[in-house]
Amino acid sequence: MNEKWLDLSKKVVIVTGGSNGIGEKIVENLVGNGAKAIVADIVKNNQHDGNKSIDYIKCDISNKSEIEEMVKIVVDKYGRIDALVNNAGVGRLGMLVDYHGGNPEYEANEDDFDFMVRINQKGTFLCSQAVAHVMIQQKSGVIINIASEAGIEGSIGQSLYAGTKAAVHAFGLSWAKELGPYNIRVIGVEPGVNERTNLSDEKMLKTQAYIRGQASDNIYGDYRKKIPLGREGKLNEIADLISYLISDHASYITGTTINITGGKSKG
Repeated sequence: MNEKWLDLSKKVVIVTGGSNGIGEKIVENLVGNGAKAIVADIVKNNQHDGNKSIDYIKCDISNKSEIEEMVKIVVDKYGRIDALVNNAGVGRLGMLVDYHGGNPEYEANEDDFDFMVRINQKGTFLCSQAVAHVMIQQKSGVIINIASEAGIEGSIGQSLYAGTKAAVHAFGLSWAKELGPYNIRVIGVEPGVNERTNLSDEKMLKTQAYIRGQASDNIYGDYRKKIPLGREGKLNEIADLISYLISDHASYITGTTINITGGKSKG
């Protein structure tokens, strides 16, 4: 008798920032493969209403007490947490120094630093710590950290963002060593340029163009030239990978960050 190749029907999965963007696609993919998804986000996706496989819990991932309350609600209701996807993240463009024209508005500042560190780095740490306490008791679990090509390869005008994502990558390598003896896997996923996410914002496009000395109407064209597969990544492709990594088919994968960039970061 053939079994469904990817069956997550017994998995309870928390997805931070699961209301939109990549997070929304991750939630849909998990549910499509039978998982129970808990969206931990500061905003609610009303399109999830009525879907009995999706729970929404309002949660600011930079707030430890809100995270602990969110985890308690999940455990009280389901008795376990099988996976955490640390997807919530923020990004702001900013050069270290504006060597083009000396305009301060194009330079990263202290507020940018604190904002991105608080969400991308501190938030990932706090969520993982709270969930790991549960997973250690049940002696099983998977933590997926959404890193970034920028955090591994660097990126012009995104040094602060890249720094936080480099930390997320390093977190995963260390936590895999700490938690492995408790049958907990920790894996990073490293996306590159994806279909119409933050680069679709007009103001951000103009800022990106200025920083890189490019025409604002051809940012994607310039990116495509650097991607061996010749296109942006699809959000569903990232979601497919995450569902696979949470599944039992990936039971021997831990302590690594998987590149999903169409080959862009490989030269």
